Amino acid sequence: MRKQPQPQPQGNRRLRWLRALLLALPLLSVPVLYAALGAARPLVPPRRGAAPHQLPPRLAYLVSGGAGDGPRIRRMLRALYHPWNFYLVGVAGEEERADLEAFVRGEEAPRRYGNVRVAAAGEWGPVSRHGPTELAATLHAAAVMLREFDGWSWFINLSASDYPLMPQDDILHIFSYLPRDLNFIEHTSNIGWREYQRARPIIVDPALQISNKTEVVTTKEKRSLPSAFKIFVGSSWVILSRSFLEFCLLGWDNLPRTLLMYFANFLASSEGYFHTVICNSKYYQNTTVNNDLRFMAWDNPPRTLPVNLTTEHFDAIASSGAPFAHSFANDNPVLDMIDTKLLRRAPERFTPGGWCLGSSVFCSEADEKFGKVREIAVETFGT
Repeated sequence: MRKQPQPQPQGNRRLRWLRALLLALPLLSVPVLYAALGAARPLVPPRRGAAPHQLPPRLAYLVSGGAGDGPRIRRMLRALYHPWNFYLVGVAGEEERADLEAFVRGEEAPRRYGNVRVAAAGEWGPVSRHGPTELAATLHAAAVMLREFDGWSWFINLSASDYPLMPQDDILHIFSYLPRDLNFIEHTSNIGWREYQRARPIIVDPALQISNKTEVVTTKEKRSLPSAFKIFVGSSWVILSRSFLEFCLLGWDNLPRTLLMYFANFLASSEGYFHTVICNSKYYQNTTVNNDLRFMAWDNPPRTLPVNLTTEHFDAIASSGAPFAHSFANDNPVLDMIDTKLLRRAPERFTPGGWCLGSSVFCSEADEKFGKVREIAVETFGT
């Protein structure tokens, strides 16, 4: 019989992730390392007028899904929610959209802090997994975040099949010691098989003009590789800085727009657009960390998509130090193990953190031993 995996201490998981980051970030100094190894301080929403240097970074999450993903996204939001962050939910399907809007209105925390927004019917429609509509939806979501939410530092895209592995307090604590122009994006210029299966085919994405068609159509004709820039590819799951997304959407340089036109005819363009822009830009090519900060498991030999994670993967998940994992089947028992052992989240409750200690309405339980810590956090950041 398989032994039940032992829960990993929060400090050990945070330390393991931080060590991995430092190997890729020689620019971080020893004093920063010393500070990063300190105990995490729970975070609560800031009071108005607080000095900018006192504030930790804010994260802007895009959580997307398709028809039937409403319950999975509700669970994701409960596991992922923190009043300090911002959340944009994009889901295809009127029933799912109405259900998620009702969920946001019915939960006191999102209603009080106003930091969760469900994209309206005209803003989010079906996307093609291998077509440019997925990339267009991501760019649109980033533009909405820039327009409607102030002060965030990183944009993180998640799907309904993803799940967090760390409480937001821990993630925010670690990111608070990182330079805010870093971009976590797995990339390579060795495109290999993608040259003939992704770059050279000429495609048509019906989802651009037909709402119920999401299968990409390819033609017999092929095109040559570009010579004006070098193609980079990698994971479609990214953590991008605000400044880089402003460069892509509002920038003075024409490179992002030129590459957007090219990648409109590129299979799985979300696996190449940001990677190619950032690695061909003299302004941002030195801001990359070649890691998407997701735990994934692959077949051997690997296929196009990672395997769905199960309880058999829990040991590897818990010891990975990654803040997120992809992908999970709906309501797989491993999600309950993550909730209980890694997030300490009770069913139908938010992941506990400094912002909700003492309130059994929001989080799993009120832990009195953290009461003094919460008082200090409130004094620092406000209520």
